[in-house]
Amino acid sequence: MNLSLTLGVVALLVLVAAAAWALTSRRWQNRRAADLQQLLDLADRLENDLKSCRAGLQQAHAVMASNPDLPGTSEQESRQAVDAGLQALLRQRIWIRDRATRASQRELDETAAAMRASRDRLQPLLQALNAAQRDLNSAMREHIHRDAE
Repeated sequence: MNLSLTLGVVALLVLVAAAAWALTSRRWQNRRAADLQQLLDLADRLENDLKSCRAGLQQAHAVMASNPDLPGTSEQESRQAVDAGLQALLRQRIWIRDRATRASQRELDETAAAMRASRDRLQPLLQALNAAQRDLNSAMREHIHRDAE
């Protein structure tokens, strides 16, 4: 085999290896960017869920309370629970901002799983709040209708 053919084959192998490395690196970067975007989307959805829960609780307590200006114990506990959830979410957002770009894939996956678990735990509460709100609205309409007669 002559020297120029050998050098050509070696150069071709180096180019193929460099192209494979670049492709793998690009795929990793794309996955990482998608994972970071997913974390931000999950944080947004969790925040919306928590705010919906807070609004539903406030509305339910206002309808049920004899004096809405003086929150009852259960309302205070509910408010504290939702506020604690929002504070935990804020800590997650700060972690995403400060550390997510340097975090391992395992840390990103664990953070996303924790946010999904929080949303999963909130969903039955939101559904129950919505059902309770519908029932309260219906009862209030019936009460107003009976008073009008």
